[in-house]
Amino acid sequence: MSRFPPNSRPPARYDPRKPQPLVELLGRSDAFLALRAGVEQVTALQRDLAELLPDYLGSNVEPGFIKDGVLVLFAGHNALAARLRHIEPRLLADLQQRGWLVDALKIRVRPQAMKETVAPKQARMSAAGADALQTLAETLEPSPLQEALAKMAARHQAKAQKK
Repeated sequence: MSRFPPNSRPPARYDPRKPQPLVELLGRSDAFLALRAGVEQVTALQRDLAELLPDYLGSNVEPGFIKDGVLVLFAGHNALAARLRHIEPRLLADLQQRGWLVDALKIRVRPQAMKETVAPKQARMSAAGADALQTLAETLEPSPLQEALAKMAARHQAKAQKK
């Protein structure tokens, strides 16, 4: 009796002690083939959504499952879900045009983990640069630009003196 299920073929050189590529493992049995098909479907759907949605939505929306012609989309927060609901008719038509058998969309909120915040910008300017800004501010007529340049020059000159 073979240790492999009757519907699967053992690979030519199968060694259980060596790591196997995931694609090869998923192709060994019928149950894994169904799983592989589902994974490939979600991957293709995710790729299409990334192309159809604006960048800020595409990176924060995950496709769920398709059941009875209804596709579930998971948004990262309520504001994204509201925006998705606004573009739902166009998105549904675009997905149908690409061949997806979807009759309706169901939008759910699934909060995502907080992403790392970007550190505030710490601009540095040399003393010569701050002096040049001050000189420029002195040559301009009084205006909002002249005031902004004078403030910036003063701030950077104070930082340079602290060092």
